[in-house]
Amino acid sequence: MTAVPNARINTGLLIAAGMLALQAAALLAMGRVPICTCGTIKLWHGVVQSAENSQHIFDLYSFSHVIHGFIFYFLTWLILPRAPIMLRFAIAAGIEGAWEIFENTPFVIERYRAGTISLNYYGDSVINSLFDTASMMAGFVLARRLPISAVVVLALAMELVVGYWIRDNLTLNILMLIHPIDAVRAWQAGT
Repeated sequence: MTAVPNARINTGLLIAAGMLALQAAALLAMGRVPICTCGTIKLWHGVVQSAENSQHIFDLYSFSHVIHGFIFYFLTWLILPRAPIMLRFAIAAGIEGAWEIFENTPFVIERYRAGTISLNYYGDSVINSLFDTASMMAGFVLARRLPISAVVVLALAMELVVGYWIRDNLTLNILMLIHPIDAVRAWQAGT
Protein backbone atom coordinates (compact mmCIF):
# COMPACT_ATOMS: atom_id res chain seq x y z
CA MET A 1 0.00 0.00 0.00
CA THR A 2 2.90 2.41 0.48
CA ALA A 3 4.08 2.05 -3.14
CA VAL A 4 1.58 4.60 -4.49
CA PRO A 5 2.42 7.43 -2.05
CA ASN A 6 6.16 6.74 -2.51
CA ALA A 7 5.73 6.78 -6.29
CA ARG A 8 3.95 10.15 -6.02
CA ILE A 9 6.67 11.56 -3.81
CA ASN A 10 9.37 10.30 -6.17
CA THR A 11 7.50 11.74 -9.16
CA GLY A 12 7.13 15.06 -7.36
CA LEU A 13 10.80 15.16 -6.51
CA LEU A 14 11.76 14.37 -10.12
CA ILE A 15 9.44 17.10 -11.40
CA ALA A 16 10.87 19.59 -8.91
CA ALA A 17 14.47 18.71 -9.75
CA GLY A 18 13.82 18.86 -13.48
CA MET A 19 12.07 22.22 -13.31
CA LEU A 20 14.79 23.69 -11.11
CA ALA A 21 17.52 22.41 -13.44
CA LEU A 22 15.79 24.00 -16.45
CA GLN A 23 15.34 27.25 -14.56
CA ALA A 24 18.99 27.32 -13.46
CA ALA A 25 20.21 26.61 -17.00
CA ALA A 26 18.06 29.41 -18.43
CA LEU A 27 19.16 31.93 -15.79
CA LEU A 28 22.83 31.06 -16.24
CA ALA A 29 22.43 31.36 -20.03
CA MET A 30 20.96 34.83 -19.43
CA GLY A 31 24.10 35.80 -17.53
CA ARG A 32 22.63 35.80 -14.02
CA VAL A 33 25.20 35.36 -11.26
CA PRO A 34 25.09 31.93 -9.56
CA ILE A 35 25.49 33.37 -6.04
CA CYS A 36 25.79 36.80 -4.45
CA THR A 37 28.69 38.77 -5.90
CA CYS A 38 29.70 39.37 -2.27
CA GLY A 39 31.11 35.82 -2.46
CA THR A 40 29.08 34.32 0.37
CA ILE A 41 25.90 32.27 0.56
CA LYS A 42 23.63 33.11 3.49
CA LEU A 43 20.64 31.02 4.48
CA TRP A 44 18.75 34.26 5.31
CA HIS A 45 19.19 37.89 4.34
CA GLY A 46 16.58 40.18 5.86
CA VAL A 47 17.73 43.62 4.68
CA VAL A 48 15.60 44.65 1.70
CA GLN A 49 17.31 47.93 0.89
CA SER A 50 20.72 46.42 0.24
CA ALA A 51 22.76 45.09 -2.65
CA GLU A 52 22.46 41.59 -1.15
CA ASN A 53 18.65 41.47 -1.32
CA SER A 54 17.46 38.67 -3.63
CA GLN A 55 20.99 37.26 -3.69
CA HIS A 56 20.93 34.65 -0.92
CA ILE A 57 18.86 31.52 -0.25
CA PHE A 58 15.90 33.06 1.58
CA ASP A 59 14.79 36.65 2.10
CA LEU A 60 11.61 38.48 3.03
CA TYR A 61 10.21 37.92 -0.46
CA SER A 62 10.38 34.15 0.08
CA PHE A 63 7.06 34.49 1.92
CA SER A 64 5.48 35.86 -1.27
CA HIS A 65 6.63 32.76 -3.12
CA VAL A 66 5.02 30.50 -0.51
CA ILE A 67 1.80 32.42 -1.18
CA HIS A 68 2.33 31.82 -4.93
CA GLY A 69 2.20 28.11 -4.06
CA PHE A 70 -1.09 28.60 -2.21
CA ILE A 71 -2.53 30.47 -5.19
CA PHE A 72 -1.29 27.95 -7.77
CA TYR A 73 -2.70 25.07 -5.75
CA PHE A 74 -6.10 26.78 -5.63
CA LEU A 75 -6.09 27.81 -9.31
CA THR A 76 -5.05 24.38 -10.57
CA TRP A 77 -7.69 22.78 -8.33
CA LEU A 78 -10.29 25.22 -9.69
CA ILE A 79 -9.34 24.97 -13.37
CA LEU A 80 -8.24 21.31 -13.47
CA PRO A 81 -10.20 19.62 -10.65
CA ARG A 82 -9.84 16.11 -12.10
CA ALA A 83 -6.18 16.42 -13.06
CA PRO A 84 -3.67 14.32 -11.11
CA ILE A 85 -1.95 16.28 -8.35
CA MET A 86 1.47 15.74 -9.95
CA LEU A 87 0.28 17.34 -13.19
CA ARG A 88 -1.05 20.30 -11.23
CA PHE A 89 2.26 20.48 -9.34
CA ALA A 90 4.22 20.39 -12.62
CA ILE A 91 2.07 23.17 -14.06
CA ALA A 92 2.60 25.30 -10.95
CA ALA A 93 6.35 24.66 -10.99
CA GLY A 94 6.51 25.50 -14.70
CA ILE A 95 4.64 28.77 -14.24
CA GLU A 96 6.77 29.77 -11.26
CA GLY A 97 9.99 28.89 -13.07
CA ALA A 98 8.87 30.84 -16.15
CA TRP A 99 8.05 33.83 -13.95
CA GLU A 100 11.46 33.64 -12.28
CA ILE A 101 13.13 33.68 -15.68
CA PHE A 102 10.94 36.56 -16.93
CA GLU A 103 11.43 38.44 -13.64
CA ASN A 104 15.16 38.46 -14.30
CA THR A 105 14.96 40.01 -17.77
CA PRO A 106 16.13 43.60 -18.20
CA PHE A 107 12.52 44.63 -18.95
CA VAL A 108 11.14 43.49 -15.58
CA ILE A 109 14.21 44.53 -13.60
CA GLU A 110 13.89 48.07 -14.97
CA ARG A 111 10.14 48.03 -14.33
CA TYR A 112 10.76 47.13 -10.67
CA ARG A 113 13.37 49.85 -10.37
CA ALA A 114 11.18 52.48 -12.01
CA GLY A 115 7.84 51.60 -10.43
CA THR A 116 8.71 50.41 -6.95
CA ILE A 117 11.03 51.28 -4.09
CA SER A 118 13.46 48.59 -5.29
CA LEU A 119 16.06 51.02 -6.59
CA ASN A 120 18.90 48.65 -5.67
CA TYR A 121 17.31 45.68 -7.44
CA TYR A 122 19.47 44.24 -10.21
CA GLY A 123 17.81 40.83 -10.45
CA ASP A 124 18.09 37.62 -8.48
CA SER A 125 21.09 35.38 -8.14
CA VAL A 126 20.45 31.91 -9.52
CA ILE A 127 20.44 30.39 -6.03
CA ASN A 128 17.87 32.92 -4.80
CA SER A 129 15.67 32.33 -7.84
CA LEU A 130 15.81 28.56 -7.36
CA PHE A 131 14.83 28.89 -3.71
CA ASP A 132 12.01 31.26 -4.67
CA THR A 133 10.65 28.43 -6.81
CA ALA A 134 11.30 25.92 -4.00
CA SER A 135 9.34 28.23 -1.67
CA MET A 136 6.43 28.15 -4.13
CA MET A 137 6.65 24.35 -4.19
CA ALA A 138 6.54 24.28 -0.40
CA GLY A 139 3.49 26.54 -0.46
CA PHE A 140 1.78 24.23 -2.96
CA VAL A 141 2.42 21.21 -0.72
CA LEU A 142 1.22 23.10 2.36
CA ALA A 143 -1.96 24.14 0.56
CA ARG A 144 -2.61 20.49 -0.30
CA ARG A 145 -2.03 19.28 3.25
CA LEU A 146 -3.52 22.04 5.43
CA PRO A 147 -7.16 23.01 5.89
CA ILE A 148 -8.27 25.92 3.72
CA SER A 149 -8.75 28.10 6.80
CA ALA A 150 -5.13 27.54 7.86
CA VAL A 151 -3.87 28.42 4.37
CA VAL A 152 -5.90 31.63 4.33
CA VAL A 153 -4.72 32.60 7.84
CA LEU A 154 -1.09 31.86 6.90
CA ALA A 155 -1.32 33.91 3.69
CA LEU A 156 -2.91 36.87 5.47
CA ALA A 157 -0.39 36.68 8.32
CA MET A 158 2.55 36.61 5.90
CA GLU A 159 1.16 39.54 3.91
CA LEU A 160 0.46 41.62 7.02
CA VAL A 161 3.72 40.88 8.84
CA VAL A 162 5.94 41.40 5.80
CA GLY A 163 3.91 44.46 4.78
CA TYR A 164 4.36 45.97 8.22
CA TRP A 165 8.03 45.02 8.46
CA ILE A 166 9.26 46.25 5.07
CA ARG A 167 6.28 48.16 3.63
CA ASP A 168 6.11 45.68 0.79
CA ASN A 169 4.49 42.31 0.19
CA LEU A 170 2.99 40.29 -2.66
CA THR A 171 -0.09 42.49 -2.98
CA LEU A 172 1.89 45.74 -3.06
CA ASN A 173 4.52 44.22 -5.33
CA ILE A 174 1.89 43.28 -7.93
CA LEU A 175 0.13 46.63 -7.61
CA MET A 176 3.32 48.64 -8.02
CA LEU A 177 4.59 46.48 -10.88
CA ILE A 178 1.35 46.79 -12.87
CA HIS A 179 0.18 50.28 -11.90
CA PRO A 180 2.60 52.32 -9.76
CA ILE A 181 0.90 54.76 -7.40
CA ASP A 182 2.94 57.70 -6.13
CA ALA A 183 1.25 57.72 -2.70
CA VAL A 184 2.08 54.05 -2.17
CA ARG A 185 5.67 54.58 -3.32
CA ALA A 186 6.02 57.51 -0.87
CA TRP A 187 4.60 55.37 1.97
CA GLN A 188 6.95 52.52 1.08
CA ALA A 189 9.89 54.92 1.13
CA GLY A 190 8.79 56.18 4.54
CA THR A 191 8.19 59.74 3.38
